[in-house]
Amino acid sequence: MNSKRILLALGLALLVSGLCTWVVGRRMKASVTERMPIARYVSPSHALEPGAVVKHEDMDLIEWPGSAPVEGAFSRVDDLLGREVLFPLAKGQPILDRDLSAPGSGTGLASKIPDGMRAVALRSDEIVGVAGFLIPGSHLDVLVTYRPAGSPEPMTATVLENAVVIAAGHQIEPDPQGKISDVTVVTLLLTAEQSQRAVLASNQGSIHFVLRNGGDTGRAASAPALLSQLAGQPVVAAPAMPKAAVRIAAPAPVRHEIETVLAGGSGSGGQ
Repeated sequence: MNSKRILLALGLALLVSGLCTWVVGRRMKASVTERMPIARYVSPSHALEPGAVVKHEDMDLIEWPGSAPVEGAFSRVDDLLGREVLFPLAKGQPILDRDLSAPGSGTGLASKIPDGMRAVALRSDEIVGVAGFLIPGSHLDVLVTYRPAGSPEPMTATVLENAVVIAAGHQIEPDPQGKISDVTVVTLLLTAEQSQRAVLASNQGSIHFVLRNGGDTGRAASAPALLSQLAGQPVVAAPAMPKAAVRIAAPAPVRHEIETVLAGGSGSGGQ
């Protein structure tokens, strides 16, 4: 009998202990939840590819820790309806303003041009260029070969560095299967000042594209290449005169001529 009472007491004690633990845990969890605000951001309900137009049925609201706000995210679906997706978006990630075209810019190429930038189309000779290997998103340098006014020989100079291809021919998105189009006209994303240089260069001589690694953002301050350099002739600048060779010349002697006028004649003499 005593053993049964002991077992019953132990069981009751375990039950009470478990109940207390559950109640305390619930209160602690509720307390933590109350102290941690929750934010809600707009996210794709499924993966979206570039070029897709945002629709209401493509969007969801996801919960996000309020202590880690996401800059540029949206809290209302209506704020991004009708805008075009510029980069691939995965399900469950907050959509940022930079992921979408500018409001009111519509769709197509114009929607991909950020504020303050310009889209400039340039043509290159497919034989000497790499136009056939360029796709939207490629990075390249632009060179021009021309003969400056008053120059005895032509030269090739770098006009633009690390320009981004926004369209190759009529293609504004890379081919899903990785196919490369053979094009000679590419559209570059440039600033207003770069656009002026590109247009000026295209009217002065032949334009060539030089493909570069997209991760290479370095600048190469190289001088223009001259035709004479191809034959191995170095460009020789006029040497500066050494300071030791600079001498101040003594003034030349001055000769005075004196003319004497006499009655009935004249005469002159040197001094």
